[in-house]
Amino acid sequence: MDRLFKLKEHGTTVRTEIMAGITTFMTMAYILAVNPNILSAFGSGATGMDWTAVFLATAIAAGVITIMMGLFVNFPVALAPGMGLNAYFATVILASGGSFTYQMALTAVFISGLIFVLLTVTRVRQTLLVAVPDSLKHAITVGIGLFITIIGLKNSGLLTVSVETISDVPKGKYTDLLSFETIFHMGSMHNVNVQLCLLGLLFITVFMVLKVRGAILFGILLTTVAGLFMSNPDGTPVVNLASLGSEQTSWVPDLSKLAFAHFDFAGILNAGIITVILTFTFVELFDTFGTLVGTANRTGIMKNKEEGNKKVGKAMMVDAIGVSGGALVGTSTVTAYIESSAGIAEGGRTGLTAVTTGVCFLLALFLAPVVALIPGPATAAALIVVGVLMMQSVREIDFQDLVYGIPAFFTVAMMPFTYNIANGISFGIVSYVVLAAVANMKEKGKYKVHPLMWVLAVLIVLRYIFITE
Repeated sequence: MDRLFKLKEHGTTVRTEIMAGITTFMTMAYILAVNPNILSAFGSGATGMDWTAVFLATAIAAGVITIMMGLFVNFPVALAPGMGLNAYFATVILASGGSFTYQMALTAVFISGLIFVLLTVTRVRQTLLVAVPDSLKHAITVGIGLFITIIGLKNSGLLTVSVETISDVPKGKYTDLLSFETIFHMGSMHNVNVQLCLLGLLFITVFMVLKVRGAILFGILLTTVAGLFMSNPDGTPVVNLASLGSEQTSWVPDLSKLAFAHFDFAGILNAGIITVILTFTFVELFDTFGTLVGTANRTGIMKNKEEGNKKVGKAMMVDAIGVSGGALVGTSTVTAYIESSAGIAEGGRTGLTAVTTGVCFLLALFLAPVVALIPGPATAAALIVVGVLMMQSVREIDFQDLVYGIPAFFTVAMMPFTYNIANGISFGIVSYVVLAAVANMKEKGKYKVHPLMWVLAVLIVLRYIFITE
């Protein structure tokens, strides 16, 4: 172990590393319940994806790629299907009305992974990270957080959306266009799903305030227990223990259910796939960079910049391989998890921490029947709380300087209000390029606009002109 992971050199022990790995697993194990629920449209199968297949893919992708990170990079960072992009993955399918299938979405993820490999090998990835202002990077995180929150609110019933007639619209040419208005309402407190979600929010937030490791996971589990004592309007229990013996899930993983390499390359001729691929690539680019650099700083390896940059570069390659690897087994974009910092805080300094976390994910393959019991409102509560965590990045945005503040606001606002991550990123990039260029006429080059930002802005404008989807 010492020779493989250089434990003494990093001032750690086998016991410390294993405990750190278990801690990381506990803090991010909620993804085992949340990801299958999101990608299968909360068990309804509306996306065409099977809950069990996604669960297996989530555990396998997280386990294998995290172990790779530990063995090949010797870095205490865990990876799993990322929050935000899994929601985007599902909404793209659902919003298409059947024209965009999950096979096409998996193809888009696979291609974005190949793009990542190319960008990493050619070191263009690092150049792109320099091109985009920090304010937009943080705004993307905040916007995705609000996007996830709305999904959690809607799926729990806490937020309802209705289309109401506007009675005072005058008759005329545009009456049909103006006679309806979409209204947001708070859900009924008599709805059992709303009640259970509120309990979940209470449990999770209390655990978080008390700084309990694995607060989200424990909150989900406790909410599930509460569901045992609650009934649906038809009298059936919200959490039915009888389903443990159902044919849907098995204690022995049925790997034949995996959506292994279910790609639709012919479908990528659809114009909308270009936007999807770019969104997966762009969001993952900044999400991974922030996580890897942040965790690298926590471990102390960035004190030696040459060694730190080399290790982060290797970690980026594993991450890039993981994106395509996750698509191969049937799940959305795999990315590095900031929850890895929990294990680092427990003393994890080497790849043994990551290997331990990865083994835990593989062992979780045998827990599918238990995870299947977790009700939608419990995971919806987790989504809302994840939004809280992602909102913390807003403090890094300089709203006093409107050249940064306005594009950041557009980025944050457009994601949840247009229900599209790509729209937020697009508005942020274009508005920054325009405002910075205008401001530089007076400020004499105060604001840097990297050439790649101009390229991105032009591509985005052309996209909205020629692609109407």
